[in-house]
Amino acid sequence: MTSTEFGRDLAYDAVRVCEAAAIAADALVGRGDEKAADQVAVDAMRTALNGLDIDGEIVIGEGERDEAPMLYIGEKVGSGSGPAIDIALDPLEGTTLTAKAMANALAVLALAPKGTLLNAPDTYMDKIAVGPGYAEGVVDLDASAADNVTALARAKGVRPDEITVCILDRPRHAEIIAAVRAVGARVYLITDGDVAGVINTTDPETGVDLYLGSGGAPEGVLACAALKCVGGQFQGRLVFRNDVERGRAARLGLTDLDRKYSLHEMVRGQAVFAATGVTKGALLDGVRRERGMIVTHSLVMSSAGGLVQEIRTRRPIG
Repeated sequence: MTSTEFGRDLAYDAVRVCEAAAIAADALVGRGDEKAADQVAVDAMRTALNGLDIDGEIVIGEGERDEAPMLYIGEKVGSGSGPAIDIALDPLEGTTLTAKAMANALAVLALAPKGTLLNAPDTYMDKIAVGPGYAEGVVDLDASAADNVTALARAKGVRPDEITVCILDRPRHAEIIAAVRAVGARVYLITDGDVAGVINTTDPETGVDLYLGSGGAPEGVLACAALKCVGGQFQGRLVFRNDVERGRAARLGLTDLDRKYSLHEMVRGQAVFAATGVTKGALLDGVRRERGMIVTHSLVMSSAGGLVQEIRTRRPIG
């Protein structure tokens, strides 16, 4: 399969998989049960993946096999025929957002040729990301937050106070938030969902220029797949809190635990990325049920040919 065929053949399959998970999760929006919402999304995504003619393997999933009965790392999905595919997924990014009917919950999926996605352990990762249109290296994970804002403003041709930085609202980010505000930039805080936070940098309509801070390493791989499709930039470094987390990295074959990963080291080949909104957010509208129909809003990207497309689908309820 050529790179162009990879993107063309799998892009809309990826959307259908995300739609299935989002529709399932929608039934539990605002119900206060995070685990139940996650489980129905997992079940729906797994069923949809198994309906595809691919030889798929989960490399970023719900956890290791003994922690996740379905969609665990190493699980095989698809018919077993067709192309060999690495799969990164989050059937419900934003379980808390869904349970509380808050904005920005998504069903997310990335596909890539086998052996090209980083097998990231379930640990934290320090991250920095910008969207397309800048010279390589415009920002750097090892530079200060203030220096990165200043450098990006210079590259964009604006003042630092015209830059908006997306950051997860966590106590661990207090110093980063203070530093960004000290140079005059705006801070856009999100409560959860750092895949959506990173992807916001790719769409000028969100107003987000830069993503900073630590979040889940698996989510970093998913976000990189989206950035790969549009020419954005990402750097990440794994953060380990204890020997158990270092052991997870070792089991996945990672030996350089201090390595600073670039986008192209995390996604080494072509990629397809898809997301469907569960609840309304800055990037996508949520699932709606109206006049006997279910309406979904999805985003699909492919690095082969630079496809970026929004899709609204209407289907009968039931």
